Amino acid sequence: MASKQCFLVALFMIIRISAARTIGDDPMSVKHEQWMAKHDKVYKDSAEKALRFKIFKQNVEYIESVNNAGNRTYKLGTNQFTDLTNEEFKATHTGFRPSKASLKKPTGGFRYGDVTDVPESLDWRTKGVVTPIKDQGQCGCCWAFSAVAGVEAITGITTGKLVSLSEQELVDCDTDENRGCRGGWMDNAFKFIVKNGGITTEENYPYTASDGTCKNQELSKVAKISGYEDVPANSESSLLKAVANQPVSVAIDAGGLDFQHYSSGVIFTGACGTELNHAVAVVGYGTASDIGTKYWLVRNSWGTSWGENGYMRMQRDVDAAEGLCGIAMKASYPLA
Repeated sequence: MASKQCFLVALFMIIRISAARTIGDDPMSVKHEQWMAKHDKVYKDSAEKALRFKIFKQNVEYIESVNNAGNRTYKLGTNQFTDLTNEEFKATHTGFRPSKASLKKPTGGFRYGDVTDVPESLDWRTKGVVTPIKDQGQCGCCWAFSAVAGVEAITGITTGKLVSLSEQELVDCDTDENRGCRGGWMDNAFKFIVKNGGITTEENYPYTASDGTCKNQELSKVAKISGYEDVPANSESSLLKAVANQPVSVAIDAGGLDFQHYSSGVIFTGACGTELNHAVAVVGYGTASDIGTKYWLVRNSWGTSWGENGYMRMQRDVDAAEGLCGIAMKASYPLA
């Protein structure tokens, strides 16, 4: 009897030790727990945690395979999106969706067409016209962040004062053609701001990452624009002329896994097409000193834990007329 009890105790200990190793000592499990703590992730139950761990593991394995291959000029890394499938990520963190009616007719004018004096490199952040990186959260209103970045910049250029403006005012009130967290287009946002008599500050109308009831009538408009212009499509040279004069709102194809997990690197040359689904702002350009490749400096709206403190450098002057990831296809900027 005693020997049987000893056997059962030993068996129990073996099972317990094995389970502990499986759960606690598995390197990927440890990495997941550390990642959860860093990003304040809490799951509703063990089933959800198991599902998210599975996705996390698959993403980490992909990240490591890309980095270990050593054949790209950028690095991937874990971030707040690492427990999301690529489909989930695209559904919740993009949102460029122009209306069909709006796509038919471009603005026509391009005031920078005759510009010839373009500096070799430019970073509008150093000019004091770019606000700190913002985070759209799980709301597909990248279009609002892209448009607001353009208005903040042109206001800073013309007045010498940098003020953080309200994306939420656009999300709640610009509803004729744009659809809040369900997507929209920067040109429509610019049109709304003109019609609205301007836009208020973020402090007056804070961001909530959700659709809300419009209350802009109650608030003063601190920044105004007279209109907007579209950059000639499929022309990186035209885009360069525009960016040399002010930050520009652009649409890109940001649906790939490499975009989701981009961490750092002088150039982004990952696989992407021209299915435009995300809006960002180009706030500069330059040439990578180590490899000599030209790039666009792209300001995103996914917080500072993504990319290079919220920014990405994307290859410039590629063979395709539409630019890398379609960056030259749908670019526009507001007018003071």
